[in-house]
Amino acid sequence: MNKKIKIKSILSGDFNDEIVVIKGWVRTRRDSKGGFSFVELNDGSTFDNLQIIAPDALPNYESDVKKLLTGSSVEAKGKITESQGKGQAVEMLAESIKVHGFIDEDYPMHKQRMSFEHLRDNAHLRPRTNSFGAVARVRNAAAMSIHEFFQLRGFLWVSTPLITASDCEGAGEMFKVTTLDLKNPPLNEGGEVDFHEDFFNKPSYLTVSGQLNVENYACSLGDVYTFGPTFRAENSNTSRHLAEFWMVEPEMAFADLDDDMDLAEEFVKEVISSTIKKCPRDLAFFDKRIQPGLIQSLEHVVSSKFARITYTDAIDIFLKSGQKWEFPIEWGNDLQTEHEHYLTETHFKKPVIVYDWPTSIKPFYMRVNDDGKTVRAMDVLVPRFGEIIGGSQREERLDILDKRIEEQNMNKEDYWWYRDLRRFGSVPHSGFGLGFERLMLFLTGMSNVRDVIPFPRTPGNARF
Repeated sequence: MNKKIKIKSILSGDFNDEIVVIKGWVRTRRDSKGGFSFVELNDGSTFDNLQIIAPDALPNYESDVKKLLTGSSVEAKGKITESQGKGQAVEMLAESIKVHGFIDEDYPMHKQRMSFEHLRDNAHLRPRTNSFGAVARVRNAAAMSIHEFFQLRGFLWVSTPLITASDCEGAGEMFKVTTLDLKNPPLNEGGEVDFHEDFFNKPSYLTVSGQLNVENYACSLGDVYTFGPTFRAENSNTSRHLAEFWMVEPEMAFADLDDDMDLAEEFVKEVISSTIKKCPRDLAFFDKRIQPGLIQSLEHVVSSKFARITYTDAIDIFLKSGQKWEFPIEWGNDLQTEHEHYLTETHFKKPVIVYDWPTSIKPFYMRVNDDGKTVRAMDVLVPRFGEIIGGSQREERLDILDKRIEEQNMNKEDYWWYRDLRRFGSVPHSGFGLGFERLMLFLTGMSNVRDVIPFPRTPGNARF
C-alpha cells in the first residue's frame, strides 16, 4: 500500500522496503554520470532532508528531473531503502517524480549561505532555509509547551481584546484605531477631533498588554493566562524591539510575589526542557551554526536553582564589584543589560530573580511595599540574555491604587472597571509577562528579534 508519509516519520521510523509518497521542496539536485540524479527533498517536518535517487529511466527524467532547482516543489513515489552513501541512514529509490512547480530564474533563495538581512527582505520565502525552518519548528514547539505547562496546572486560557481604551503601561506608546476620515475628521466645539463620531465613540488603541483584562478573569476563576499578540508604537530600530509581538501573561488569584517567583522559575525551566526534547535536531543546528554552546547554556538554566535578591542588594553588589560601568549605578535607576549580565554570568553564574523594585520606575498596578519606596515587582534574568520575564504582585487596595494612578498623571475614570475589582471582593493576586520573541531569541541563539517572528513589524516596515 502506498503511504503519504512525512519525512520526519521516514527518518525516525522503520519504513525500509516500503513504497511511500512524499511531497516537498527541492534543496539541491546533483547529477551523476552513472545515469541518475540525487535530489535532496525537505517538507518542513524536520531539519533533515530525504535523499531521492532518480534514475534516468524515469519517463520525465530529461524533461523534468534535470530541470529541478532549489525551491522546486515535487511529489516523489518510491521504495525506502538503506542508504549506500554517507550522511543518511535511508534514502528513496524513486519510481516516479511529479513536478508541481518549477522555479523562475529570479528566485531569490540560493544554495549558498545568505545574509539575514537578505532573508528579511524575502520573509515570505525564508522559511525554506535551514535557519528559518528551524526557527518555525522551535517556535511551534515552545508555544505548545507553554500551553501544556499552564493547562496541566489547571490554568484557563483567556482571549483578551486586541482593541482597548486603556494603556496598561502608562507610557502612551500605542497605535490608534479609528474609522474617521483622517483628511477631514469631525471636530468638537473646541476644535479637537470628536471621537464621539468614531466607531467606538472614544479614542481606541491596539493593546500593549492583556494583563489588565486577564486580571478580571483571575479574580473570578483563579488561575488564568493569556497568550496573544500585543503592540507598541515605539520608534525603535534595535535588534530587541518589534512593533507587534506575542506575550504570555499568567495571572493567579490569592497569590503573592513569592508564588509568582515560584511559577516563573518553574515555567522557564519546563518550557526550555520541553523544547529541547521536541526539537533536538533544530537546536543542534543553532548550537553549531548560530550560538556555540547554546544547548549547554539552556540545560544550565534548567538545572539551576535561581538566585533571588532584592533590587537594593543588587545595587550593593554592583557598588562593591569594582567594575567600571557604562551606565551609572545608583539606587532608583533601572538595570541595564551590562548589569544583568554581571549578575547572571559573573556574580551568581546562574539565573537570578531581582525583586522589590523602586516605585518610581514601575507601573501603577504593582503592589506598594510598607516602606513606600518599593513595589512587589520581580524580573527574571538569565545568563547570555538578561531579562526574560517581568512580573509583580498587583495592588489590591483601592486607595493606594488610586494614588498610584494619580501620581502617574493617568485618568482614573478610564480604569473604572479595573478599580471595580478592588471594590467587589478584592483579593491578593500576582502574575508576570514574558515576551515570546524574547524567549525565542534565548532558545535559538539568534541575535535579532526580527528573525524569530514570521513577519516582523518595525518602524517603516509592514511588508508581507
